[in-house]
Amino acid sequence: MAGPDRSFPAGFRWGAATAAYQIEGAWDADGKGPSNWDTRAHRPGGLADGATGDVACDHYHHLAEDLALMRRLGLTSYRFSVSWPRVQPAGRGRWNPRGLAFYDRLVDGLLAAGIEPMLTLYHWDHPQPLEDAGGWTERDTAARFADYAAGVAAHLGDRVTRWITVNEPLSVMHDNMTGGSGDAAERRRRGLLIAHHLLLAHGLAVPRVREASRRSEIGISLNLAGMSPASDQPADVAAAARARAYEDRLFLDPLCGRGYPVVDGRPAVDCDPADLDVVTVPLDLLGVNWYAPARIAADDGGLFGYARTAFPGVPRNMLGWPVAPSHFGRLLAWLRQNYPELPPIHITENGQPGVDGVDVSGAVPDLPRVRYLRACLAQLRAALDAGMDIRGYHVWSLLDNLEWEHGYRPQFGLVHVDFATLARTPKASYHWYRQFIAAQRTGGQGAAWSD
Repeated sequence: MAGPDRSFPAGFRWGAATAAYQIEGAWDADGKGPSNWDTRAHRPGGLADGATGDVACDHYHHLAEDLALMRRLGLTSYRFSVSWPRVQPAGRGRWNPRGLAFYDRLVDGLLAAGIEPMLTLYHWDHPQPLEDAGGWTERDTAARFADYAAGVAAHLGDRVTRWITVNEPLSVMHDNMTGGSGDAAERRRRGLLIAHHLLLAHGLAVPRVREASRRSEIGISLNLAGMSPASDQPADVAAAARARAYEDRLFLDPLCGRGYPVVDGRPAVDCDPADLDVVTVPLDLLGVNWYAPARIAADDGGLFGYARTAFPGVPRNMLGWPVAPSHFGRLLAWLRQNYPELPPIHITENGQPGVDGVDVSGAVPDLPRVRYLRACLAQLRAALDAGMDIRGYHVWSLLDNLEWEHGYRPQFGLVHVDFATLARTPKASYHWYRQFIAAQRTGGQGAAWSD
């Protein structure tokens, strides 16, 4: 393990990440069309506590304030997503100039602050007309996405040089399996079809972005856990291998030119071999999102024959995820050992949920988050020492925000948001990360690792 006095390489990018639907609000402002998540949130029982993204953090109208928070934090990279329905409301054809103008202001503001934009093209919100036509179950959505990617790159590619096509395709797949109708076989089939169409969308988009943004680096962000069997019993060992195939390897293998992993004697996904040629387009970077490991037990009731189970003696956070930063290092070591062909890695999300409040002094003392982030960064430093090419790290998230189906209760932000007043209050983790970044950028060492 790297010692607490180790600095990171010069030029390492220090960032934070957000997603459009979770922070922007302004859900129907300035020509934006409805998204699949707008529709879902507006249905009775849609999200926890009746939450919607109608206002969220109102980042759309608080852009200057949020840019100032990023600048004071000392970020050198900011990962954000474009809302597809804000810039192309129907998912095809007409572009919305007022929506594009918002991202002009965001990108120009970042560059003026000395912060590199990292633009994610798809972070789960797509135009409702595409959802009405079948969403990601339809192959045509991949073609529509490639056109959208080309249009955004044509507009912003003179200023944005780092791109993520799709964020966490595994999460989109799981959401559509667990939230949809049908028996287990139908849900499995639908989930794997969606996974394939998301990879196809990525593969179709990459050359379109490169054509429009000549200086671009482009990749995809995968949420990887790292799988451990619940015991040394053959059933649990086999279940962990299945979980690895249907989660961590389902996207890595085809992206690396290996095809889909083989499970029970056949590829996990049936597809035209020509599609795999599209998916295996060379990458400039791989985004890795990591929050928690997975301990896997055999379970015939699970969609793929396995289930997650608790790590004995390991604390869990408010979402039930094990708090085990040492497993971050294990996941990175597994990547290094099993995928030596991978391009440079950027940690595009890493964070800890909590329930954070402003105390009587006006501070937000989220010290468990500080300890978690510091422990994860120590694991990251050790991976660099072991020879991994890792070039950036992004905390999830800059702001407390709408945590999808969980509503507003889980708070991941470095900045507390009062959703009644929209007041922003930097937390203890914000001040710690600011000091950490400053120490790294000036060559400081030991003090940067302290509370």
